[in-house]
Amino acid sequence: MSLKKNTIANYLGQGCVALMNIAFVPLYIKYLGIEAYGLIGVFAMLQAWLSILDVGMTPTLNREMARYTAGALNDESIRNLLRSFEVICFIMAFFATVLIWSSAEWISVYWLNTVALPPQVVAMAITIIGFVISLRFIEGLYKGAILGLQKQVLLNVAISGLAILRGGGAVLVLIWISPSIQAFFVWQALVSILSIFIFVIISYRYLPHLMQPAKFSFYQLKKIWRFSGGMLGTTLAVLLLVQADKVILSHILSLEIFGYYILAGTVVTTLYLVNGPISQSCFPAFTKMVSKDHISELIEIYHQSSQLTSVLIFPAGLMLIFFGEQLLSLWTGDIELAHNVFPLLRILTIGTMLNCLMSIPYQLTLAYGWSSFGMRQNIVAVILFVPAILFVAPRYGAIGTAWIWVVLNAGYVLISIYFIHTQILPKEKFRWYVDDVMRPAAGAVSVAVILWAVQPDINSPLVKLIWLVGVALSMILSAGLSAPMIRNYCLLKFSH
Repeated sequence: MSLKKNTIANYLGQGCVALMNIAFVPLYIKYLGIEAYGLIGVFAMLQAWLSILDVGMTPTLNREMARYTAGALNDESIRNLLRSFEVICFIMAFFATVLIWSSAEWISVYWLNTVALPPQVVAMAITIIGFVISLRFIEGLYKGAILGLQKQVLLNVAISGLAILRGGGAVLVLIWISPSIQAFFVWQALVSILSIFIFVIISYRYLPHLMQPAKFSFYQLKKIWRFSGGMLGTTLAVLLLVQADKVILSHILSLEIFGYYILAGTVVTTLYLVNGPISQSCFPAFTKMVSKDHISELIEIYHQSSQLTSVLIFPAGLMLIFFGEQLLSLWTGDIELAHNVFPLLRILTIGTMLNCLMSIPYQLTLAYGWSSFGMRQNIVAVILFVPAILFVAPRYGAIGTAWIWVVLNAGYVLISIYFIHTQILPKEKFRWYVDDVMRPAAGAVSVAVILWAVQPDINSPLVKLIWLVGVALSMILSAGLSAPMIRNYCLLKFSH
C-alpha cells in the first residue's frame, strides 16, 4: 500500500471520526447540559493519563510491525511480540479499571466542583468511565499493530463505521433511552467491546499462521526495551505537559467553566485530525526507508510531508483564530456559548498549530529509533513549564494557562528542530524552516488578514457558511502555491 493511499485513507477515516466527535457535541450539551459535558472532558483527561500504562507498547508495536513488513523480523518473533504485549495490556487494563472504580467517590466529592449533578451520579459516571478507558487502552494496542502492518485502508473503514456507531448511537440513547451521563458512557463501553473484537480479527488476519501458538516472550521484550523505554519517558513527559492544565483547572474551576475549556480544546483537536493522517502514514514509510538505507527518497518524502502539513494546518488554524467565533456560533447555534469559548479557542489554536508542525520531524526521530530525544526534550519542558502552569493557573485561570501552551510549543519549533536536524538529515534544517513552514505560512496568513479585514456583515447562516468555506479554500490555495514541492506536484498533475 502506497504512502499516498494510506494518507488518503487516514484522512477519510479520521475525517469521519472528527465529524462524529464535532457534529454531536451540541446535542450532547443539549441533552446532558454543559456541566455533564464537563465529565466528558474528565473522561478524556483520565484516558490520556491512562496512556502512561501503555509503557511505549503501541508505538513500539507499530514500529516493529513496520520492520516486519520490511523483512527485518521473522514470523515467530512478531507473533510472540504481539502476544507478550497483549498479556501486559490486559493485565494493566484490569488494574486501571479497579483503580478508577475505587477512586470514583473521592473524585466526585473532593476533586470536581459540581453544582447541578449529585455526587453519587458523578461517582457512578466515573466508575463507568474507568471501564471504558480500559477498553480504549486495549483498542489502541491493536490499532498500532494494524498501522504498522500498513493495512490502513481497512483500519480506517473499521474506525469510520465504529465512530458513526459510537457518536450517532450515543445521541439515540440520550433521546430514546435516557438523557443521562451514565447512559452515555455505558453506550461507549458497548461500542469499545465491539471495537476490540473487530481489531483483533484484522490484526491476526494479516499475521502468519504458525504450527506452534504464540507465547509470552521475555526475549522479544528485551530486544525492544530501549525504544519502548524512550517512548514511555516521552509519553509521561508529554502527559505532564498537555494534561497538567486540565488536572489543575478541573479542580479550581467549576465543572461548568471547565466544560467551556474542554469545548475549546475539543474544537482545537480538529487540527490534529488534519495533521494526524499525514504523520500516521509517514512513520511506517520512514521506518522502511531507514531500514533499507534509502536516504534520498526519505529526504524527498520528509519535505513533501512537512509542506503538506503546513499547507493544511495553517489554513485550518487561521480559520479558528480569525473566524472561530462565527464558526462556533454556526456549529452550536448558541451565540453566548460561542462568545465564552472563543477567547480560549484562539489561544489554544496558536499553540496547537505549532505543535502540529513538529509531527513529521518527530516521526523521523522514531523511524531512526531515537526515542530518547522526545523523552529528553519533554523532560526539559516539564522542568520549565509545569511549575509555570502551577503558578499561572490559580492566578490567571484558563486564559493564562492557554498561553503557557503557546510558549511551550514555540520552544519546540525554535529549539527542538535544531537538535533534530543536528543528528538526522543535518543539511535539511534551513529548508524545513523556509520551504516547509515559512512560505506556506506566509501565503495563508496574507489571505487570512485580507479576508478578515474585508469580511461582509452576513445575517444568513447559509451564506455565512459559504463565505467561510470560500475563505478556507482561498487560504489553502495560497499556502499550496507558496510551498515549492506542493506547487510543483500540482502543476505537474495539471499539465498532464
